[in-house]
Amino acid sequence: MDTDEIKKEVLEKIESRYAEALDRIEKSGLDEKSRQEIVVGVSETLLRKAESILDGGLKSEILKKRTEQVRKEIEEQETFQRFTLVFRVQHIVLFTSVILLVFTGLPLKFPESLMAELIFPSEGAFMFAKLIHRLAAAALILDSLFHLYYIVITKDGRNNFRHLLPGFKDAGDVLHNIKYFIGREKSHARFDRFSYIEKFDYWAVYWGIVVMVGTGLGLWFNDQFMKFLPKYLLDVLKEMHSDEALLATLAIVIWHFYNVHFNPSRFPGTMMWWHGKITLEEIKKEHPLEYERIVMRRIEDMPEDKNGPGTERVQVDDR
Repeated sequence: MDTDEIKKEVLEKIESRYAEALDRIEKSGLDEKSRQEIVVGVSETLLRKAESILDGGLKSEILKKRTEQVRKEIEEQETFQRFTLVFRVQHIVLFTSVILLVFTGLPLKFPESLMAELIFPSEGAFMFAKLIHRLAAAALILDSLFHLYYIVITKDGRNNFRHLLPGFKDAGDVLHNIKYFIGREKSHARFDRFSYIEKFDYWAVYWGIVVMVGTGLGLWFNDQFMKFLPKYLLDVLKEMHSDEALLATLAIVIWHFYNVHFNPSRFPGTMMWWHGKITLEEIKKEHPLEYERIVMRRIEDMPEDKNGPGTERVQVDDR
């Protein structure tokens, strides 16, 4: 139904009600002056009602057309830009430094393992691995400091951080998915920009960096620390650093790698960490609430014109 048909239908209803009102007023037996006053009041009321109905009807029709137009445009898209270049660079620096830290640090915890023999075949190799370990640690520290700047200063960072904060919905999503896994729900939980799985990944890294950097600096500058702290505290830092490193490695391999790369729905892996893009099928399946928000935001940002919904495509921040 177009806008002209809506107008015609509304006016016909108003005219019909106005005629009925006039007929009742004529049969009321009131004097001429009273009838005229009532007619004026009824006319004004019906006019206001007509404007309200007409305006609401037009808005509803325009919203419907805009929704259809935006959904059609989105359906034609193959991918969405999910992560910015700044976000991706931070992630690349993070996982590169962590991988180097794992391969140069775990052999120290398990010196009799095959890994230790391969990485530390000689004293020179041990010193080189130690240097790589400290360079990777420095990169991780700088990346962490930049991330703090990113989530406080930049709009993109604040928006992502807001979506990464845990909430009551996450607890509900966990329960919903448990019911889904045991057959008590027909579908899995509907996620927004980040699921509880991704939030767990993020906050686990936060905790791990605090512990690893704090204890690692104590071991790195042990001579300076020994001036103010007893020897047994240095031994405690060493055990904390070693055990947290093992825990972080297991969490990455078992939890993160499975959910992001080895899950049957993703295997043999995703390249989102490189290009930051997500397909239409993926965003509808994995982040339906974010997809719906993208649709509504694009509808709201479409330009107005006198003929109804705008026809230009508007690029907006979909986060």
